[in-house]
Formats: sequence, C-alpha cells, structure tokens
Amino acid sequence: MVQKDKNKEDRQTDKENKDENETANNLSLEENSQEKIQLLENEVEELKDKILRKSAEFENYKRRTENDQENLIKYGAESFISKLLPILDDFERSMKHIESANEIDSLKEGMGLIYDKFIKILDGQGVKKFESKGKTFDVNFHEAVMQQKAENVLPNTVIEEIECGYLYKDKVIRHAKVIVSEDI
Repeated sequence: MVQKDKNKEDRQTDKENKDENETANNLSLEENSQEKIQLLENEVEELKDKILRKSAEFENYKRRTENDQENLIKYGAESFISKLLPILDDFERSMKHIESANEIDSLKEGMGLIYDKFIKILDGQGVKKFESKGKTFDVNFHEAVMQQKAENVLPNTVIEEIECGYLYKDKVIRHAKVIVSEDI
C-alpha cells in the first residue's frame, strides 16, 4: 500500500509539475505571442508608411509628367517658330525698302533669298514639297479640283498643279490641288 501511495504521490507530483510546466509554457507562449504581435504591428505600421510615401511619390510624379506634357503641347512649336523669326525680319526689312527700291531685279533677288531661307528651314524640320505635274492622280496625295480633256496625256494624269502639296516626314500635311486629265 505504501507503494500505491508513493505511486499516487508521484503521479500527483508529476501532474503538478506538468501543470506548472503548462502554465509556464502558456505564459512563455503568451509572452512570445505578445512580442510577435507587437513585431507584426510594427511591421504593418512600417509598410503602411512606405505605401503612403510611395503613393505620394507617384502622385507627384504623375503631376510633374502631366505638367511636362501640357508644356510640350503648349510650347511644342517654339523651336520652329524661333527658326521662322529671321525670315519675318527679312520680310520686314524688304517691306521697308520696297518703296524706295529703284531696281526690280534687286527686289526679286532679295525675295528669292528669303524664299530659299524659308524652304531650307522647312526642309530642316522635315517638311518637303512634292511634285505632282505629270504623275498619275493619287487620292493619297492629290485633291482634284477639276478635270480637263488633254491630248497626248493618259487619263487620270495630273496636268496642272494649282496648289503644291507638302509632306511632313512621311505624312501628307497638305494635298496638292490639281487639274486631272480625262478621257477624250
């Protein structure tokens, strides 16, 4: 019986030890859980802060980009216009001297120089005049204003150019206004 009591006591002690261990483990787990929760809450706060900062950075970037695009559209022709201003100056000088010009030839020469300068600037910007006379009528390049009968010319051939056509790089920016031949 003593043995039974001893075994009973041992079991009771084991149970108490187990309960103590469980309580200690629970306290330890609770402390660990609290620490983990605190760490996770801190991490969540850091991530929220990062997201807010990135969002603000993106909004600033978007605003700057929109302003840049608006300025590009608003002032996009500035460079081209600056290149045209010397031609305007040349015309103004010519207009001042046109009344006192004794020689028509010098006036013609001056106007020719201004014209050449203007064509050079347009060419530098990718604007080119295209020839139409003698070519087959093409709706992509020409606008027919009338048709005429013409001898020794194939039908649908441009026989006269009323207004020149222009390309900007590879795009037609003004169709040539032309007179087209018709069947006789």
